[in-house]
Amino acid sequence: MAKIFWVEDQSHWIDRFRAVLESSDFDGQNNSLTVFKFSEAARQHIALCHKDDTPDIAILDAHMNGHDQAGFCVSSALQKKWPGLPIIFLSEHSGTGLERDALEQHHARDFVSKHQHNAEEVLCWRIKAALRQAALQNGARQELPDNILTSGALQLDLDTWQVYWHGNKLMNPDNPRRALAPTPRKMLRCLVERSPRPVSTAQMGEYLDANPDTYAHATYRQHIKTLRRAFDAAEGGSGRFLQLCKQGKGIVTFGSNGAYQWIADNNE
Repeated sequence: MAKIFWVEDQSHWIDRFRAVLESSDFDGQNNSLTVFKFSEAARQHIALCHKDDTPDIAILDAHMNGHDQAGFCVSSALQKKWPGLPIIFLSEHSGTGLERDALEQHHARDFVSKHQHNAEEVLCWRIKAALRQAALQNGARQELPDNILTSGALQLDLDTWQVYWHGNKLMNPDNPRRALAPTPRKMLRCLVERSPRPVSTAQMGEYLDANPDTYAHATYRQHIKTLRRAFDAAEGGSGRFLQLCKQGKGIVTFGSNGAYQWIADNNE
């Protein structure tokens, strides 16, 4: 049962999303939904809650009752009481400074626009991904044995195709607000599944179902560079992962014929 803490000040949005939040299968059981229409009431509830009465995820509106900071005040109270609690903002203000502040300053896991035609479906996708990431960070891999491909500190979610390194989600190294592109993620899965065997350009092209006449080593090499940079960014851009690759761990260049392999570091 997923315990969902939800703050939304407008009744028509509650009516639209309540049913899907209560009935969606996030962990195989019915969900528990606690809803507040006022940020003050939500903060009071948080203050009175026992430390062990932790919700699994919080969904917050950003702008409530005429105040831009209302959702952020609730977010701060939640994070102070339960550090690491995944928080998703569900808002009408996607693409604005509110979204920027939620992601950059208030550590939100995601920001979902209410005005998408399939907003209910998108919200459920994001909730599942956030819960999976939280489970990985909490060391709860045993709950997802069939859905997680693991190698050392690497976890690849086979349902959502999201990749985590030391619990940190791999993002696009050129735009850290965007997820890593699908092709590098598929390539990484291929490398991990075939580890420690190297994967040549031709083999990777076949795995990706690419045109063998046009899939070149330069394309393979460029995606490998993107993957390495994404791992490095997940470590804060320290350069440690890049150095690890040069030492024969992580994503390793094999021979001189354009092959690469994944070598797990047992010390990770």
